[in-house]
Amino acid sequence: MAREQFQSLSEQMYYILLALWDEQCGADISRRADELSQGRIRIGPGTLYTLLGRFQEQGMIRETESAGRKRYYVITEKGKGMVYTEYTRLRTLIRDGAPYLEAEDAEGQEEQNGQRRGLGKQDLAARTGGLGDENEK
Repeated sequence: MAREQFQSLSEQMYYILLALWDEQCGADISRRADELSQGRIRIGPGTLYTLLGRFQEQGMIRETESAGRKRYYVITEKGKGMVYTEYTRLRTLIRDGAPYLEAEDAEGQEEQNGQRRGLGKQDLAARTGGLGDENEK
């Protein structure tokens, strides 16, 4: 069975759609996505225009104006629904992971961090087939 396109959104997709809450042209979309992500997401023209075309085909955005080579787009209700679905999905992931990832006190956090940082000597030896044991003698 084929996977539904845009079942979940990449960060680039998410920020492009957020940027299109207001009508924008391509260069403005890239700048706005950069601002919204506080500089974490940089979208090159190839990626941007590929995604804009796919979003347009799926009815998630629509072209509002074309002035020479400059085209303007805005998000549709369907696109807003996709952003909301992704937002809800991410909140659910955070909620489900919170009991495992949030420490109840500082001591518990320190213990968890220590466990995440390294393996015990026996675990390491088992995983590496004994490699590196020569330094342990």
